[in-house]
Amino acid sequence: MSLTRRDFLRTSAAVPAMFSLSSTVPLMVGRAAAAAPSVKGETALVVLQLAGGNDGLNTVVPYGDDAYGRVRYTLRLPAAKLHKIDSFVGFHPEMAGFKQLLGEGSLAVVQGVGYPNPNQSHFISMRTWQTADIEPNRRQTGWLGRAVERLAREEAEVPGIFVGQIRQPFTLNAERAVVPSVRSLQDYAPQPLPGPAAQAAHQQRLLDAAEAPRATGNPLLDFVRRTTLTAHARCRQVELAAQGKPGSPAADYPSFPLADELRTVAQLVRADLGLRIYYVELGGEEPGGFDNHANQRDNHASLLRQLSESLAAFFRDLRRDRLLDRVLVTTFSEFGRTVEENGRRGTDHGSAAPVFLAGGRVKGGLLGRHPSLTELENGGLKHHTDFRRLYAAVLDDWLGVDSRVVLGGEFKPLGGLFPGVGSQQQVG
Repeated sequence: MSLTRRDFLRTSAAVPAMFSLSSTVPLMVGRAAAAAPSVKGETALVVLQLAGGNDGLNTVVPYGDDAYGRVRYTLRLPAAKLHKIDSFVGFHPEMAGFKQLLGEGSLAVVQGVGYPNPNQSHFISMRTWQTADIEPNRRQTGWLGRAVERLAREEAEVPGIFVGQIRQPFTLNAERAVVPSVRSLQDYAPQPLPGPAAQAAHQQRLLDAAEAPRATGNPLLDFVRRTTLTAHARCRQVELAAQGKPGSPAADYPSFPLADELRTVAQLVRADLGLRIYYVELGGEEPGGFDNHANQRDNHASLLRQLSESLAAFFRDLRRDRLLDRVLVTTFSEFGRTVEENGRRGTDHGSAAPVFLAGGRVKGGLLGRHPSLTELENGGLKHHTDFRRLYAAVLDDWLGVDSRVVLGGEFKPLGGLFPGVGSQQQVG
């Protein structure tokens, strides 16, 4: 049974310390305060960028292809140490978490993803993925920014957010919306009021506002009252979500920056603020990230371990509160690496690479054939699946947004990724 405004405020008063709405309350709460309430059970998308160009060949390893051992003479990963997917490919030894998700049916591995005539410049290729346009300079907005605008039911609503330490990625640029960024919910904790008298006065003001007539005839006053009450409630939602359920053990996350960011995403999903799109990033803070032109082995292994263990912990956290079916995680990187190593125990800029989709309602498994290691394109793997077909599936079937509007053209969605989800009504 839902609480009335007065019931909620009286319940909040029982908390040991009453909190004020300080200037540090994140923009998302302030904007969400005036927006329509979220719909329970809405799907959420988490986009995870692997910055620098991930070496897909040593991520999903074609150990069954003799050519792999011939071109990777120092970077070759022994078949005995891989987490086998089938008789031909296996995950990197540091990706035990991904093997577990695959076994649970919660992970799809889409092989050979890229785009026509790939560009091997970091900036241009990344902008291509971020705009969903193979001529990226003609776009001033990102595909997720355009999706955010289509998802917003009210002008003040912001259904997307970036969680991370770096500058917000271009893909969240929008024409009519400003997507907020946060590092962690602890950075935005409401500030305690100084003393019992101030707490009591603040509580009385909120109760008076709750008792006020629904309409005063003064639109500005009505707006201020409504947004103040809603913002207070939303702050309390965030605070409770960060604390977790009473009596429940704290979620166990590894000590990685990505894990901290995914923990924040889980808290925001749990708070149910109406956010539909989350964006996180791995590699941007590391020297070069996934761009391993020399001495690749150890650095790549470290990044893949962080990816695998962080995502596995995130899924355990969501599963605990039965939220996993609401969430889809998809990865991308600007390009893969060259098939042949370069003589410095590293690899150079390539083209096609695998993309991962993970979630409680994903049709798991290996999708598409592994590209040939001998029929190459600029030294890298040739793609057979356009990344915009994945975007179209995510937009049409998961978020319920018309992909033709967001992508600026029609791309056939990769079918069957989310059984039973694609029937939801599209917006936009």
